[in-house]
Amino acid sequence: MKEYKNPLVERYSSQEMLYNFSPEKKFTTWRKLWLSLAECQKKLGLNIKEEQINDLKKHLDDIDWNRVSFYEKKFHHDVIAHLYALGEKATIAKPIIHLGATSAFLGDNTDLILLRDGLKIILNKLINVLFRLRNLTLEYHNTPTLAFTHYQPAQLTTVGKRSSLWIQSILMDIEELEFRFQNLCFRGVKGTVGTAASFKELFNGNLKKVKYLEKKLSQQFGFQKIFPVTGQTYDRKVDAQILNLLSNISQSSHKFSNDLRLLQNLKEMEEPFNKEQIGSSAMAYKRNPILSERMASLAKYVISLSNSSAMVAATQWLERTLDDSANRRLVIAQSFLATDAILMIWNHVLENIVVYPKMIEKNIYQELPFLITESIIVKSVKNGADRQEIHERLRIHSMKTNSKMKLEGKENDFIKRILNDEKIPINEKELNKMLDPKNFIGFSSDQSLEFIDKKVNPILDRFHRLINSNSNRNLKI
Repeated sequence: MKEYKNPLVERYSSQEMLYNFSPEKKFTTWRKLWLSLAECQKKLGLNIKEEQINDLKKHLDDIDWNRVSFYEKKFHHDVIAHLYALGEKATIAKPIIHLGATSAFLGDNTDLILLRDGLKIILNKLINVLFRLRNLTLEYHNTPTLAFTHYQPAQLTTVGKRSSLWIQSILMDIEELEFRFQNLCFRGVKGTVGTAASFKELFNGNLKKVKYLEKKLSQQFGFQKIFPVTGQTYDRKVDAQILNLLSNISQSSHKFSNDLRLLQNLKEMEEPFNKEQIGSSAMAYKRNPILSERMASLAKYVISLSNSSAMVAATQWLERTLDDSANRRLVIAQSFLATDAILMIWNHVLENIVVYPKMIEKNIYQELPFLITESIIVKSVKNGADRQEIHERLRIHSMKTNSKMKLEGKENDFIKRILNDEKIPINEKELNKMLDPKNFIGFSSDQSLEFIDKKVNPILDRFHRLINSNSNRNLKI
């Protein structure tokens, strides 16, 4: 192959997201906008015949790509190219196509439709990630595990409580996505620089007709809100806001992928690994976390692209400048395609994630003896000992144990040292009771269950129609 192939197309993204940003959807939407504009104008009294409307309907989908390419090379203008190519087929409708409109009528309204439909696809996959994390949280809400700060063993939490932290980030993303979706406006019919001057002339200064036209057209394309004012284009901050949302989703996914890779190193949790999968060309035993790594890699890309849309929004001139165009063609679609790929991978990982309770338990018992020192002090004082003396004895024993473990690779013998120390008034039965990990998980289990019940389940109930068992059907492993 001698041409560059986009990995997001070849390897990662779903067919539904690829179609959403495909030339076919984009340019058939242009034609639908032309048709709806003509239909509304006819209803408002302009001299447009029914046979012209029918002619447009007849040619909505038969785009002659060769003629479009010919005209684009000739005119260096994509809207004119499509206008001429359509006019060659819809000869009856040709005189009234694009009446009063500007290029931004097609380009911006279509982009807003693609943004909206892209958010729907993202929401679908995000809800499925939430659903699977909910199930993981419920299954392991009461399973103790080591908690880490600075990636050093701290206290205990539960596997489900840790999973609830991943969910918390997603809930913030879903809340933002819903806000963006509900407040996304249509550009409507604003004319060349946003004043609707051409439509004022068409309707002889009748503002009510122009408003009706804009409202009716927007509703036909599923928008209840319209930008009250624009320049030639809608405010490019909209793009920046939506790409920032995709960046936020990517940040959530990256955090999960980091945590899972750390836990896989500890052999506590593991992403799916196929029977015939090869982890390394040299080291046959390796089980590399390639899916988590791919999530992280794509997430970095999406996060970086959000800066590009912010720069575009910041540097627009007056009513419009065209230095946004090439950037937006690349950045918007790429951000959606990459986020789509991330969520497919995330769903696949969660559908097949493996938890190793015995390894979790083993790791707990390597550290748990040190975590019960406060309980040993309290019990010893109750049994008549001096608090400061016990504290010093425990400090000495813990330092010696740590030294043996780190310098000689010995097992943790802290409990054995305590039992053999006659100055610490505590017996084996009392110590064993203290060593139950569930004594040290605080309210982790209760917090997780309440969180799921009050915060997560209401969202899943509201979007239950989006939950499916094969949300990653397009994933290319």
